[in-house]
Amino acid sequence: MASFDFSNPVKFYFGAGKLKLLGGIAGQYGHKALLVASDSAKPTGQLALVQQYLDAAGISYAVYDKFMQNPLSTLVHEGAQFARTENCDVVIGLGGGSAMDMAKGIAFCAVNEGSIWDYVFGRKTGTGALPMILIPTTAGTGSESNRTAVFTNPDTNDKKGLVNPLIYPKAAIIDPELMLTLPKRVIAGPGADVLFHALESYISKNANPFSEMLSLKAIELISRYLPRVYADVTDIDAWEQVTLASSLAGMAIDCAGTSLPHALQHPMGGLLNVVHAEGIAAMYVPFMEYTWPAAPEKFAVIAKTMGVDTQGMSLETAAASSVAVVRDFLAGVNMMPTLTELGVKEEHFDWLINNVLTTMKVVLANNPRVPDADTIREIYQRCL
Repeated sequence: MASFDFSNPVKFYFGAGKLKLLGGIAGQYGHKALLVASDSAKPTGQLALVQQYLDAAGISYAVYDKFMQNPLSTLVHEGAQFARTENCDVVIGLGGGSAMDMAKGIAFCAVNEGSIWDYVFGRKTGTGALPMILIPTTAGTGSESNRTAVFTNPDTNDKKGLVNPLIYPKAAIIDPELMLTLPKRVIAGPGADVLFHALESYISKNANPFSEMLSLKAIELISRYLPRVYADVTDIDAWEQVTLASSLAGMAIDCAGTSLPHALQHPMGGLLNVVHAEGIAAMYVPFMEYTWPAAPEKFAVIAKTMGVDTQGMSLETAAASSVAVVRDFLAGVNMMPTLTELGVKEEHFDWLINNVLTTMKVVLANNPRVPDADTIREIYQRCL
């Protein structure tokens, strides 16, 4: 076994009703909070509830709600300046992955001078960040449990992650009661992303025994319980398992990273604002068909974990069966889009491929089988 390191400093508060603890938790880290909220936080009443709990604890706050999918680095810098102007000393992120990533970026940039891209590309390292409390309102990215935040550069259309231990949140409140009004599309997309994170971290070249344990448990839980919440959004028992799977998968990618599908999708998000999970879902079957021969043992375990009876199968047959079970899982939650439906055209391929091979080369290299430019083009072509 190769040597490895493992650390996760986040304090997790799991369970129905845990949001009520927010005031006391926030008081441990600051006196005035910057609330970074998704666009759904107001109409669902979640932002008002958070404000109510902060008011009761005597915690003042300012609200920054300039939200968008695939958040722009310009909005992060604007939010950081707003946090400084308002003298905020703790940041609370409320929403899905984009809102939580914005909260991380704002907390980081409020302390560190210059462009966030200097830190993304390693030209600077940073000295600190405002303490963060993250509250996911979708179950998908697992951003609440790791040190990664992904942004888009509006000048270059590059979409890339800041990976820095300074942006681990101090606390994460994972309350399944916040999921009970989600529309099916927002259940399916983030839920599928849990599987993507868990599967890719499991096959990753950087996987280790801790990450593999986290990945497989997340695969088991999401494959069993996502169909239940998709069928019945009020199934609180199933939501407890789905939200746990999301956080576990977020911890797994913190250890091991993602692989080929994320390398292929991030450029689409930067150039065309393609929804993250939907772009990945469009490419998942071809990715698995291309990759499983390079890691048949792991793909066979994935199939078994997702419920395939692999007893009596050859290793290759068991590994190949993982493709069908993942395809069925995605079809069961209506997550089988084409790239054409998402706005990707063949005329975009040259830019996308160049971006994969430059901006996303570290993630690309994490795949058990690394494609060249021609193979990437073939995968994109198959998914139109």
